[in-house]
Amino acid sequence: MEVSELLQQTHKLPNVPDVVRELIQQLNNPKADYAVIADKVIHDQTLSLKILRLVNSAHFGLSRKISSINEAIIMLGMVQLKTMVIASGFAGSVKEVEGLDLKQFWTDSFQVATLAKWFADKSNCADPDTAFTVGLIHNIGRLLLHLTKPKLAEAIQTLVDETDCDRSEAEMIRLGFTTAEAGQALLRYWQFPASLGEAVRYHKQPFDAQNPDPLSAIVNIACYINACIKKNQPITDAIAMFPAADAELAGLPANIASTAGEAMQLQSGLEGLL
Repeated sequence: MEVSELLQQTHKLPNVPDVVRELIQQLNNPKADYAVIADKVIHDQTLSLKILRLVNSAHFGLSRKISSINEAIIMLGMVQLKTMVIASGFAGSVKEVEGLDLKQFWTDSFQVATLAKWFADKSNCADPDTAFTVGLIHNIGRLLLHLTKPKLAEAIQTLVDETDCDRSEAEMIRLGFTTAEAGQALLRYWQFPASLGEAVRYHKQPFDAQNPDPLSAIVNIACYINACIKKNQPITDAIAMFPAADAELAGLPANIASTAGEAMQLQSGLEGLL
């Protein structure tokens, strides 16, 4: 089977709003006119309502109700708004997926994105907004597989549950490629920056890339911490098994493992977008 078979079913692909695509294209552009983008968000009623609902939630604890996107920008800043728009746009890209708990899928994605941004803030070679975006879509290939080949996705999950092989091994057995590769292909189809696709493809094994990328390493670490959270891993174990080689590649401080406990306390606060 080829990855291209998944992309041929165009009517089943996630429907990402144009304003989200534009934001992603402008992630590393210091001259980007975000006022124009904010105006587009204002005119997208679905995005606006979701973002305003989240801004007014208990998570933000604002002293008064925010009634417009313009007010939200003033109160939160464009950086925070970008995060919400991208997260909301992807989370709303599909409504129902066979064999996949969408709420849990996006909750995990939000958490990995939040962790990736947190670690990128401590790195000397990764952009936090880009790290957030890659963290958010790191598993987009799995979503694509469930949308286009749900029975194959189910067979892969069964293989993982009933054997000792990990998910990537199971995907290679059943598909001949991994969903990380499928994710890269989908981002290429959407004409997103190639660097995002590379980071998604190699986020599980950053050193498999011909030119290992700090962004992949940061997302790998974010996935590691998220797994520790889900397993209720003791902080001492999380520190002891912290992926040191990835941390070095990511440009993180030598003592970054000691922050594992702090990272495990982070919450995305984005569940209100679902």
